[in-house]
Amino acid sequence: MGTLINANNTWALWAIITGGAAISIILEQRYQWAATLSGVAIALVLSMTLSNTGIIPTEAPAYDIVWGYVVPLAIPLLLMKCDIKKIGKESYTMLILFVIGSIGTTIGTLIAYAVLKNHIPELEGISAMMTGTYIGGTVNFAALAESFHVSGTMISAATVADNFLMTLYFFVLISIPSFTFFRKHFKHPYMDKVELGEQKNVVSTYWKAKEIGLKDIACAIAFSFVIVSVSRTLAGKLDSIIPKTNLFFTILNSLLSNQYFIITTISVICANTFSQVFGKVAGTQEIGTFFIYLFFFVIGAPASLLEIIKNSPLLLVFCTIIVCTNMIFTFLLGKLLHFNLEEIILASNANIGGPTTAVAMAISKGWIELVAPVMLVGTMGYVIGTYFGTLVGIILS
Repeated sequence: MGTLINANNTWALWAIITGGAAISIILEQRYQWAATLSGVAIALVLSMTLSNTGIIPTEAPAYDIVWGYVVPLAIPLLLMKCDIKKIGKESYTMLILFVIGSIGTTIGTLIAYAVLKNHIPELEGISAMMTGTYIGGTVNFAALAESFHVSGTMISAATVADNFLMTLYFFVLISIPSFTFFRKHFKHPYMDKVELGEQKNVVSTYWKAKEIGLKDIACAIAFSFVIVSVSRTLAGKLDSIIPKTNLFFTILNSLLSNQYFIITTISVICANTFSQVFGKVAGTQEIGTFFIYLFFFVIGAPASLLEIIKNSPLLLVFCTIIVCTNMIFTFLLGKLLHFNLEEIILASNANIGGPTTAVAMAISKGWIELVAPVMLVGTMGYVIGTYFGTLVGIILS
């Protein structure tokens, strides 16, 4: 069946893709309801609406460009400021909690897969995606979806379930400080400071506009293209060199020939070896995040609403098992290790929602000293999320 905009009308489709992403970001930053829903969910719904009403096609060369070029370029951009030494030095407590939560996420994924493997199609790839996003964020979700060739419909259904559950979980985390049980059994020094009036909310100061010049944009884009180009070449070489003669070499080949695994590794090496160069480039997070919004708009295009309605409830159960396991691990071991309640809440938030949502929660609660640590640790999730997700996907496949 024909659509209002033809699949070969690339300029019109790019206008809609970029316009849809821009509208999603504007709504998210302007309205509370949109912020609660999240910009990526708005982008997904916009795209699904346009494709299911016959305005844009479900497949087009423009979409392939986003999958093949935009998503790989987003990874180096989002990792250029990932200084591992700084993370270890300034945020070791939160880092321990974050790693505990990451292990909980991985175990939760394996449990959820075992329970639902006969009921949800493409669950191996979805398991990799959800492991990655519940340790890192949307960049890991996008990379792993491409790595394991998950269909657009299942990606959209997983995104719907994921966003719905994340919204519920954030409300749970926000509410925890008001429960007597948690106040009684956990230390909460930052909450005490807020209640004594020693801490103030500084949202407007923290999220103020940043300076960015032409040189920053040029360096950010150029560095990203170079890293992706080198990574793809290296992944191809390793694929031809490493044999698949036994299980060990098969797994090793799958890991080292995965372009996203190599892109992540080289990006982290560059960010830490040449931190004085990469760390000073402004605008990398903003450009990388915009690329991710383009991805989420595009994955909504091939999505069938009927298939999403059919698959999302089971995927919601799948995601719930993962999130609950993460929460149990983080809170239980956090208590045994005598960590503060605020650090435990933010570490779990950084796992499930990524660094931006964790920072937003820290600021909204007035836990200002924890803003920088949770941002650093959450950024670390972008690194290890792809590793964990790739390993889970290979094992289950």
